[in-house]
Amino acid sequence: MASADELRELMRTEGAAVAQNTQGFNEGRYRSVADLSDYEELKSEARAIKEDAIERLPDLLDQLTDAVEENGGTVYIADDAADANDYIREVVADRDADRLVKSKSMTSEEIEVNDALEADGVDVVETDLGEWVLQVADEAPSHIVAPAIHKSRESIAELFNEVFDPDQPLETAEELTRFARGKLGEQIVDAEVGLTGANFVTADTGTMALVTSEGNARKTVAATDTHIAVAGVEKVIPTVGDLHPFVELIGRSGTGQDITSYVSLLTPPVDTPVVDFEDDETPLSEHDTDRDFHLVLIDNGRLAMREDEHLKETLYCIRCSACSNSCANFQSVGGHAFGGETYSGGIATGWEAGIEGLDVAAEFNDLCTGCSRCVNACPVGIDIPWINTVVRDRVNREDDRPAEWLVDGLTPDEEDKGAPLQKRFFGNFETVAKLGSATAPLSNWLADAGPSRWAMARFLDIDPRRELPTFERETFVDWAERRDSTVDDPDRRAVVYPDLYTNHVQVERGKATVKALEALGVDVTVPSVASSGRAPLSQGMVATAEDHAERVTEALAPHVADGRDVVVIEPSDHAMFQREYEKLLDEATFTELAENSYEVFEYVYGLVENGTDTDALPTVEDGRLAYHSHCQQRTLGLEAHTVAVLELCGYDVTTSDVECCGMAGSFGYKSDYYELSMDVGDRLRDQLEADGVEDRQVVASGTSCLEQIDALLERQPRHPIELLAE
Repeated sequence: MASADELRELMRTEGAAVAQNTQGFNEGRYRSVADLSDYEELKSEARAIKEDAIERLPDLLDQLTDAVEENGGTVYIADDAADANDYIREVVADRDADRLVKSKSMTSEEIEVNDALEADGVDVVETDLGEWVLQVADEAPSHIVAPAIHKSRESIAELFNEVFDPDQPLETAEELTRFARGKLGEQIVDAEVGLTGANFVTADTGTMALVTSEGNARKTVAATDTHIAVAGVEKVIPTVGDLHPFVELIGRSGTGQDITSYVSLLTPPVDTPVVDFEDDETPLSEHDTDRDFHLVLIDNGRLAMREDEHLKETLYCIRCSACSNSCANFQSVGGHAFGGETYSGGIATGWEAGIEGLDVAAEFNDLCTGCSRCVNACPVGIDIPWINTVVRDRVNREDDRPAEWLVDGLTPDEEDKGAPLQKRFFGNFETVAKLGSATAPLSNWLADAGPSRWAMARFLDIDPRRELPTFERETFVDWAERRDSTVDDPDRRAVVYPDLYTNHVQVERGKATVKALEALGVDVTVPSVASSGRAPLSQGMVATAEDHAERVTEALAPHVADGRDVVVIEPSDHAMFQREYEKLLDEATFTELAENSYEVFEYVYGLVENGTDTDALPTVEDGRLAYHSHCQQRTLGLEAHTVAVLELCGYDVTTSDVECCGMAGSFGYKSDYYELSMDVGDRLRDQLEADGVEDRQVVASGTSCLEQIDALLERQPRHPIELLAE
């Protein structure tokens, strides 16, 4: 795991370039997919093709082998990296090649083929511009699609000028690109073997789809007489016709381009004449077309992942990098922190756990906060946060912890194998909150005292710069029990779910919710219910989260059966009811709660749309708001309801568009991640302090968002429901 110092250094040296480029790709994705009227249909089609392909993978591999051999090529299925490299080395040795040119291939990075060939004395040349820059710099890729995304134009110019000492110092992007093109051209003409990856390989014809920005893959194939293609076995899809949705989606999802600059469909061995660059007299059509082709398909753990109910979904990945570009943490630190041996970004946890092992995945797994912004961005609908959660759970169970027996005895969770102490603390925050409220205000004074903060920093790694929550003595449930409903003839009946923070810390927003709903003719009850399980789930404590889910549904089921709607204030808890509970509960129990629960402004909007008298809503004149929607609320598509209701009340509302505030529950409290959390938060602060926004009242839906904004700004934010109770 990267330390706070290492993260700080990456943010200092690479952060600006990573942020500029990933945010550019991400904004491009939003623009590009907005032009697709059938975007969601294409995603569903792509997902179905990958599901089918992985299900039928053994048969498709046999079909592909027959097709390639019929075309005149050879297929080799390698068990692991060493097996693949032995085969490739043999092909190169048989060709008696001195130089091999490569187009970009993450799978070749995975097997470290460059090192294997260079040990044999072969000159390996990367022809992708970004990969070549890194080869010159002797650095590792930091992004699946744009490997040198962490390097600025200035740093590349400095590198080229130092290494190559050109006659005139290089400075502009055009100068750098022209120089690289000249250098690479000189090396390609002398190469005997070309090595490419493959974005997709079709089983019916042996056709490969290669998607590049520079056309170097086609040049790598055409300029050499021996072609080796390296791909994971998961790249096989049934037919050429199945390429359509992927070609539509991959460029838009990855770099925000409507279509990638070069889409090459090759059915090797290609019949293009082999160019003799020393013979400029013979017509090209008279050159030899005899070519050698080897397709190396690599297992390296993938077939075992196919049998893993949770990691299996990783194999649907088309390596577009949308999960990286849409990830707030990745935008700050890039793949040198948020990545493993080969793969980076949210989906990397699944890849690295399956290919390298849990120990590698554990190095960066905690950088996924589960904000879920990658879920909608993924063109094949992979539930990346869930894969990260499952891997975190497995990592938690890997090692024995000091005094584990003592921690097990003191914590009321359902874990049968100990997570680290810090995770156990945050995962059991429900117990902490109950104790905090029961003993407030003493608990608040004690928690904030110097010795307590020292102990929390020393033993729990809670950053002392982060302000702690203040527990209320009277909980939201206590307050609701002591009052009578003000609605005699209700139009609707609802349960307001007392989430952990509303019940113990931000009680005022709970009271405001009850008052606002009663004003709209809703009879409200606030029962005592367990916390949703969001806290333990975020720590990878899946068994404990499952226990919470069962207790919550058991408590709410009678109210739902009695015809009450479930209204949820905290978006991350509503997301549990709508998404994560599907993984934790049986289908019927999940569906009953999901179909009857509503985020609070979604509910108010629904009341208004269904004829509730809007005179009950308070109105203002010249009210100006800056609204930050919660990340998981946006993933569920619920941001617009809040804006619509506030505008109905007379407010002029401007919204932020950052993917996440950076706080993400306990993440921003942890010493290792405090500065990263604040770096992510700075992007939100910039928007809230921009011209025309700097004097607006700030409202935010999420608990974490409110805490983060409170730390970022002088203006104190509020939950928007409080505006409806004034």
